Amino acid sequence: MAESAASFLFNQLTLFLQQEQELLGGIGDNAVYIRDELGQMRAFLRAADEKEETDPQLKEWVKKVREITYDTEDVLERYMLKLAHLHCDADGYKRYVKKMCASVKKVILRHQIASEFRKIKLRMENVATTQLRFKDIYGFKNQESSSSSKTYDTRGDALLLEEEEVVGIEEPKKQLVEWLKQTDDGLMVISVVGMGGLGKTTLVKKIYDDSSVKSNFDCHVWVTVSENIDLDRLLRDMINQLVSEAKLQPPENLEAMNGDGMKEYVYKFLKDKTYMIVLDDVWKVHVWESIRYSFPRNNARGRIIITTRLYNIGNAACIETGGHLYNLAPLNAENSEKLFYRKAFPGNSCPSYLNEISKSILKRCEGLPLAIVVIGGLLATKNNNFEDWKILERTIGLELEGDYLKRLNKLLSLSYYDLPYYLKACFLYLSIFPEDYLLEKWELIRIWIAEGFVEPKDGKTREEIAETYLSELLNRSLIGVAETSLDGTTPESFRIHDILREYIISKSREQNLFTGTSEGEMIRPDKIRRMAIHKGTDNVKYLRSLFWLDFSEYSESVVLVFHEVLGHCRILKVLSLRNAPIDSIPNDVFKQYHLKYLDLSGTNISVIPKSIGNLQILETLNLDRSKVTEFPVEILKLRKLRHILVGTSYSTNPVSVVAQGCKAPYEIGSYLTSLQTLRGIDADEEDGIKIVQQVGKLTQLRSLGITKLRREDGRDLCLSLVNLTNLRELDISSINEDEVIDLDHSLSSLPLPFLRMICLCGRLEKLPRWAYSLHGLAVLGLWGSRLKEDPLEHLGDLPNLVRLEIAIFAYEGEELIFKSRKFQKLETLCLGKLRGLRCVRVEKDSMPRLARLDLWDCERMEELPEGIEHLINLQHVEFVNMSEKFNGGHMWKLAHVPRVEIWEKGVILNK
Repeated sequence: MAESAASFLFNQLTLFLQQEQELLGGIGDNAVYIRDELGQMRAFLRAADEKEETDPQLKEWVKKVREITYDTEDVLERYMLKLAHLHCDADGYKRYVKKMCASVKKVILRHQIASEFRKIKLRMENVATTQLRFKDIYGFKNQESSSSSKTYDTRGDALLLEEEEVVGIEEPKKQLVEWLKQTDDGLMVISVVGMGGLGKTTLVKKIYDDSSVKSNFDCHVWVTVSENIDLDRLLRDMINQLVSEAKLQPPENLEAMNGDGMKEYVYKFLKDKTYMIVLDDVWKVHVWESIRYSFPRNNARGRIIITTRLYNIGNAACIETGGHLYNLAPLNAENSEKLFYRKAFPGNSCPSYLNEISKSILKRCEGLPLAIVVIGGLLATKNNNFEDWKILERTIGLELEGDYLKRLNKLLSLSYYDLPYYLKACFLYLSIFPEDYLLEKWELIRIWIAEGFVEPKDGKTREEIAETYLSELLNRSLIGVAETSLDGTTPESFRIHDILREYIISKSREQNLFTGTSEGEMIRPDKIRRMAIHKGTDNVKYLRSLFWLDFSEYSESVVLVFHEVLGHCRILKVLSLRNAPIDSIPNDVFKQYHLKYLDLSGTNISVIPKSIGNLQILETLNLDRSKVTEFPVEILKLRKLRHILVGTSYSTNPVSVVAQGCKAPYEIGSYLTSLQTLRGIDADEEDGIKIVQQVGKLTQLRSLGITKLRREDGRDLCLSLVNLTNLRELDISSINEDEVIDLDHSLSSLPLPFLRMICLCGRLEKLPRWAYSLHGLAVLGLWGSRLKEDPLEHLGDLPNLVRLEIAIFAYEGEELIFKSRKFQKLETLCLGKLRGLRCVRVEKDSMPRLARLDLWDCERMEELPEGIEHLINLQHVEFVNMSEKFNGGHMWKLAHVPRVEIWEKGVILNK
């Protein structure tokens, strides 16, 4: 971790020395000394970082180096900020006067920075002397540590196979399912109790997702409770899940309902129904006591499953309802070995020379699944090297003495200290986010880059490098996959286990990486560098990152705290105000001249002021789900912008769907050439300059979203697409439901070799012919296309298409035919609101991998798709609001499908 800070500062000092020779004058020698010492210490720090936990003196030395690097960074950024104010923009006599004043101020500034550097140099000389002593003790050499010098083996993306990896749950699952299926009416609570890391949530999730269990109940809800629960939010979440499953709209006044009103709504909704509700991770008795009367006890069969670490909570709920308590035990030796081998040797068996070591390590894990997964994930990176395994075995033997939780903490420490130096800061950064927070892939990547945690490499973008960082954390089992992309191939969001999160929180505070403030708790290190604020403020002079989280209890004090904190900050790099209840951007935001990441998504902000031009090193601007409709021309000053995200909102009526985006300056392609993401931009034109023409100059684009496209823009957009050879995602929407999206232009070449997703929202006379040659295309969505000819003829030959959605009047014909040997990789098919569609035919050997089929609002369809019995891999079929005559006749054709649902106006018909 200290090495990461030293490397970042080394690079920053080098750049500063190159750019500010005039300011530094004769004091550059001290700055050069500090930089060179940091350069020599980096490799030593990598090795020391692994041994500091067992040597208090070494740990203190590493802490001093870390503090020096932080303080030097503070000095640099404070003076760079002051320099920014010394530039002169006036003309004539005013310019002369300002230039003279600036010269005087630079002399004063030089004196100040010289004094600061002299103090830091003295501190650096002291730690450099101590470093020599540690070299003599440990024999450190200035070379890469083992964890960072080895090539990382990303075998198998192990956690993407999480469902297949669950072991040892057969017996507890059998018992719990038996209790759930008891036919007695009334309410019954089943509590699953055990310490953190035993797999309570994993066990219950497997049961919850089991179609043979779900079919016994009308309603299903899963709520993650957690330690700091907002009961109103819990009830609101429960209501949203209930109405969503029933295909109904939530009550109009849901946000304004108080707790009693929501409890009454849940009670009335569940009355006379059967239901299964999971309350996962309950920490306090009052949670159950506060909501227990929301669940009907008469004229209904209800099952509540509670998972908790605390016996008294589970026991109290069970006694009250005559339910059952299940104490989850650690894995037995056989299942421990099975799980360990899957993690340590993914896709392979244990080599004979590692058998004894494996048994020794497993014995010390004592059947705790989390410990087995973490250590197994660590060992998977050792490439079956006997010496590395032997060292780890010895270390575990020393660490596993004493209290059980301390032993687990030591196990987690082993995994942390084995991380390559560049991953430590990235991993600890996850402690900023609250419990059960869904960690979004691109949010993490862009924040890590803004913080300077991602090291550039030739031939790769920083975003691509950061993706490999996430892959490494996944394969070490330090984070888990929560959601995958639409094509199911890559993780899109993650979660971190509670125990791991607790560990990295303590580690982050120890290293002064992060602090959090919340109700009743204010932690005050001397120099806070990163903070997540719920309510309150703190010593923010040195703040680099500020996250505001959880605005569920909004009050006027929130705005006051916001202004107070920002008023004291001047060197922020990351500012996240996601979902904050604000409708304008305070002026202090535009004084953050070091800001690289600004997230205003989910706010009520509608105007971006001209002062946005002050943020000239900004890299990410997230306005997703905000109300912004136009950018000022000053945004063109932000030459380092890499990602602009504007929330595309869709206005729908009974016959169309139209997307609303944001108006951008017309010379965007000439100025913002570093853009990789540009989403939700209107296709406007002014003085003969078209946005769709400018887009062609943005050759680094990976994701492009264009709204309000007109027919006459089609050819120019296609000409621009020819240049966008890095494009991965393309989202296009027409200006209105009658406007044709005309992309069918014969161009010399339109390779787009990396394009994986296309969504076209608007009228099409026909699909563009070049789309049929997109061999990498995985996801295709057609909305409002009003196609008259069957589009499936050529789409079926796309070799990698896994998801196809044709919806909202996208096709006006009466029949869709999925021909034999077509759509060989398709896994998900959605056909919706196709008012003319009467028949769907599936020929034998078509769509052999199809797992999910959704048909909704196809009011003229009266029969099941012909040939549906050929789809032998179907797992889930859903029919929603079909023809009045549609009754799912010939249901025998779906006998092989585990989950089949027929819905009509929020009521399931095939109960």
